[in-house]
Amino acid sequence: MLDLVFLAFIGFVLLLGLRRPFLWVLLYVYIDILAPQRIGYSIIQDIQVSLIAFAAAFGGWLVLDRKEGARFSVRQALLLLLLVYCWWTLQGAEFPEEAAEKWDWVWKALVFAIFLPLTITTRARIEALALTLTLSVATIVIGTGMKTVLGGGGYGNLKFFVQDNSGIYESSTLATVAIALIPLIVWFTRFGTVFRPHWAVSAFAGALIFASLLIPVGTEARTGLVCIAALGLLLLRYVRQRLVFIVAAGAIGLAALPFLPPSYYERMATIAEPGGDQSASTRVAVWEWTLDYAEENPLGGGFDSYRANSFTYRMPVRNEVGNTASVQYEEVTDEARAFHSAFFEVLGEQGYPGLAIWLVLHALGLWQMERIYRRWRGRDSEEERWISPLAACLQMASLVYLVGALFQGIAYQPVMLMIVALQVGLYSYVKRLESLRRGDEAESALTPSELRRQRLREADLPRAGFAVP
Repeated sequence: MLDLVFLAFIGFVLLLGLRRPFLWVLLYVYIDILAPQRIGYSIIQDIQVSLIAFAAAFGGWLVLDRKEGARFSVRQALLLLLLVYCWWTLQGAEFPEEAAEKWDWVWKALVFAIFLPLTITTRARIEALALTLTLSVATIVIGTGMKTVLGGGGYGNLKFFVQDNSGIYESSTLATVAIALIPLIVWFTRFGTVFRPHWAVSAFAGALIFASLLIPVGTEARTGLVCIAALGLLLLRYVRQRLVFIVAAGAIGLAALPFLPPSYYERMATIAEPGGDQSASTRVAVWEWTLDYAEENPLGGGFDSYRANSFTYRMPVRNEVGNTASVQYEEVTDEARAFHSAFFEVLGEQGYPGLAIWLVLHALGLWQMERIYRRWRGRDSEEERWISPLAACLQMASLVYLVGALFQGIAYQPVMLMIVALQVGLYSYVKRLESLRRGDEAESALTPSELRRQRLREADLPRAGFAVP
């Protein structure tokens, strides 16, 4: 029955897309994030719904959708360059089979991120993409939050929709994405047009934010706690009563302490003492190994090059007998341990050139969002006042992601690449608005006779075989 519900919904959206091709783009976003083909039990697993939506999104835009306002930006060129470079490192990958398996989903995520900004050329489309992305993640977050409240949490024990610890369904990744999207959830309560500001929208948003904050608790993901702290610091820039905000955040945190399970305290304690936890200890060892590996392979070793690592380190082991406790140091040997950091992931797999491209891609996005926030801040008109806050939300989402990426190998996480695409689309939209405004100002400076001659020249351009921009 669940398979039929998913298939009926997907089929319905495919039919609606015949009139509105952009819906096929949103359908692919939904399928790529939620992965209904992995949730279902029978029929849907045998149907390539992701491929169907992928083809429909591209084909619909090429054949049926209007291309007005679409432009290819510098960041899209960087994504394309990163895609080509990843393919190049794939040719000489140290582990060809494993590298090909990762390449199978990385290229799709990069290609879709390059394509997506070409489709979001209006405010309605930018908002629709942001809403679809947020609600798709919310489907997972709400279910996970409910299980946490009902006592089903714990590191490695919290079950999501799928029994697969990969992609967004990996606990630390879900915690990072959930926290990163909180500013965007707040934005919809003030500037949304699909669901207009209303007490019901605010109530749902509040419940969704609460569920998002529960993800690090339910999954006991240490990265999630770090992301919450990072988001709190970022919000200090935008709140008016900073002291009240700090006191309120502290009070809420203290009030939540009695309800947290002991296992959560034990796991969070390893943040301050990483040497006492094997998972945390291996990360440092892997990062040191990656730096040495990059020295020998400056152009990278291809996807999954971490499988070549092997190292031995000393780790404290606490032994308790009765009322006495002793600590002994034991040698632990590990091999083929994952990078546990997007920065080291790119460095080890794509070398210094790949890391440079990846860093410039995200740094440029932060600068562009800062520029939009500053230049469009304080606008009062309905058509413009939403732009600056959205830029701030997307900037915070990227910063939280980059903080979380310090401790996870999520360099090519599809949801965050969609955030990159949203930033590109918003920046292109704003550039068009600014260009139109400059054109209007230049036109208003012309005398009536000059304005008449200019319009006559523009009217003659199509007859000469040219198109007016």
